[in-house]
Amino acid sequence: MPDVSSFGGVADSDDVPRLLEAMRSVGSGLELRSTLERICGTAAELADARYAAIGVAAEDGNGLAEFVYQGVDGETARLIGRLPNGHEGLLGELLREPEPVRLAEPTEDPRSCGFPEHHPRMRGFLGVPIRVQGEIFGNLYLAEKRGGGSFDDHDLDMVRVLAGEAGIAIGNARLYEAAKQRERWIDGSVAVTTALLSGGDADEALQVVAEQARRLSDSAAGLVLLPAAGGGLEIVAVASERPSKALGLVVPAENEVVGELLAGEAVFVEHAATDPRMLGDLSGGYGPTMLLPLQSGGRVMGTLVMARSEGSRPFSETESNLATRFASQAALALMMAEMQRDRERLAVYEDRDRIARDLHDLVIQRLFTTGMMLESAQRRSAVPEVRQGVGKAVDELDVTIQEIRTAIFALQQEPADVPTGLRTRVLREINMAAVPLGFRPSHHFVGPVDMAVGELTAKNLIAALREALSNAFRHAGASRIDVTVDATVRLPDGRLGVRLTVTDDGVGIPEGGRRSGLKNLARRAESLGGDSWYGPGSGENGGGASVVWEAPY
Repeated sequence: MPDVSSFGGVADSDDVPRLLEAMRSVGSGLELRSTLERICGTAAELADARYAAIGVAAEDGNGLAEFVYQGVDGETARLIGRLPNGHEGLLGELLREPEPVRLAEPTEDPRSCGFPEHHPRMRGFLGVPIRVQGEIFGNLYLAEKRGGGSFDDHDLDMVRVLAGEAGIAIGNARLYEAAKQRERWIDGSVAVTTALLSGGDADEALQVVAEQARRLSDSAAGLVLLPAAGGGLEIVAVASERPSKALGLVVPAENEVVGELLAGEAVFVEHAATDPRMLGDLSGGYGPTMLLPLQSGGRVMGTLVMARSEGSRPFSETESNLATRFASQAALALMMAEMQRDRERLAVYEDRDRIARDLHDLVIQRLFTTGMMLESAQRRSAVPEVRQGVGKAVDELDVTIQEIRTAIFALQQEPADVPTGLRTRVLREINMAAVPLGFRPSHHFVGPVDMAVGELTAKNLIAALREALSNAFRHAGASRIDVTVDATVRLPDGRLGVRLTVTDDGVGIPEGGRRSGLKNLARRAESLGGDSWYGPGSGENGGGASVVWEAPY
């Protein structure tokens, strides 16, 4: 605590108890923002000032990073508009020359650039620098002595003592804030690692990464981009304060920023809305933006983007460092999750190969043998009705053998063999789902499915179908599933679209159950300007569930 006796004008006055109480009040909390507000209020009361403010210097010393004020009501502040930036005028000069300043009429000082429109008239000005561990933190400003008159040397001495105590309080609050901030980022990293390694839906896990990044960095939007099949980076997860249509967009490889990110370099943008390197679809309404490569072991897995609203404060060096560590942790978890999925995929392929071999070597051979036995019995029978019935049975066996061979072919296909037509891709998903379900879902196509539906919508429809079939297998206990793709739908806004409906006769969607899969479906649809919902199924009395997903072409 500063030595009060060093300021004779204060120590000899009757205001020493007030000053000591003010100093005690300033150091009574640990939250940085509330500490700054408390300093303003205490200084205003101590010097009998109508207005008080603290301008926090930017880390690079260029202007103000934050401006905390007291005495100006909300409506007046709204009319004034933007807060001082500290680049010009008296406040800017005090940042460049941090020495105490006392003025009777601030507007008459040559360093002043006047007040903006709607700013209240302020007579009398007192400015004192605040130092934290010897470094300039900012300045404490007081204006408009109550009852008229000007601030005197006595006021200046008291505020200087208070500013010294404020520096100590701010230093403690900074340490506390930094510790809490690190704790939040660590908790966020744990949540991301858990989500990625839980073995759940990959899209949902990436959505957790985007949401945690947005929340922890106090941003308006968080995005995850992964390398696209045709080059560039595709946006695979979006967490935003406002509706976004960015999901599924691909930033081309020719973009300068993409090259830097894929090379493992972080990119920091001061104003995304005006930066020529940023795509218009992604930069509108955004200001300070961090684009961090998701890299681990020298391999770039993708990109994490955190964007603040236009006009927001820039990211501090501490925030940038914490975000970079978070991105590294997320990349490591992403790589481990990918390895885990590769192991699971390999196990699935091995199981499918075993099933295909068993079907070919055992089931088909037995059916073929049974068919030969029936044909032999047919030839020996003298009864026409028996011969006719056996013949039909043999024909049914032939059809069954062909269907089994088709299933074997589907089991032996690799993901790289997927054709581009939406109809064929839907059929492939249905055939793939038939193995764990134990039966093949029925399907129905309406309209020009292959010709009308664009690639972005088709890709998201396939992901929605996969999610719906997966939910039906894991939770529904269904014995029948019907899949309908209708490309003749007119959406509520008048646009033509495609509608996917997956209906089952299972147990339905329980009250209070998890809705993460349904939320994922809705998020995909909304990103394209569509919608998703669920309703009764095809079971008795509406049992089961029907999931509907629709989007414009």
